[in-house]
Amino acid sequence: MKKVLLVVAANVLVFTSCDSAQAAPADTYPDFGELAAHQDEGKDYRRVQRFPRGARVAHIAIHGGAIEPPTTQLADAAAASRYAFYSFEGLKPSGNKELHITATHFDEPRAVKLVGTVDYTVSWHATTGAEATTYVGGRDRRLVRTVSAELRAAGFTVATSVPAEVAGVSPRNIVNKNRRGMGVQLEISRGQRERFFAGGKLGRAWIENPANRTEAFHRYVATVNRALP
Repeated sequence: MKKVLLVVAANVLVFTSCDSAQAAPADTYPDFGELAAHQDEGKDYRRVQRFPRGARVAHIAIHGGAIEPPTTQLADAAAASRYAFYSFEGLKPSGNKELHITATHFDEPRAVKLVGTVDYTVSWHATTGAEATTYVGGRDRRLVRTVSAELRAAGFTVATSVPAEVAGVSPRNIVNKNRRGMGVQLEISRGQRERFFAGGKLGRAWIENPANRTEAFHRYVATVNRALP
């Protein structure tokens, strides 16, 4: 993965290179069908979902588990019992990056069906970077602005510009396949994600224990939900 290089000139934030879940150099598998043909469900990966009656919002983590930690935990906490939840989780002892399918190619049937039944989607992703930053993208420009404003008001840093690689504006991106055809994509830097857990640890066993979540974790999730309709 490439790193994000930030250059500040005349108070303008310029992205000269980018890295993210959605900008991986090359996926091992082009779609879910190919992945499922070579990986074992329940051993290498699992699919988890909830759909409360009447839910209009879905929080999803298509690169969950050990693929991009802790996106599963964030989406799950945000959804709670009120919103729909979906996560595709990497379970392998190592090498979970080969389970990554870029968002514009992510066609896992359960996820596509769940997203297609809601009006609003928030897709949780992870990116590199030691600074605590969130890149807020997606086709739902109004909600992008609202989420960004709420996060800033709560004391979180939100990038003033989002690179094309993580903009999340393609109609093919699963975040934009809800009933309204537009969603919000959160790309959260490693520096920010480390602040969500005691000791800054992002190991699988550590992040799966709710006792290790910091105040920042709970405040971040609550802030994103506060921005939703």
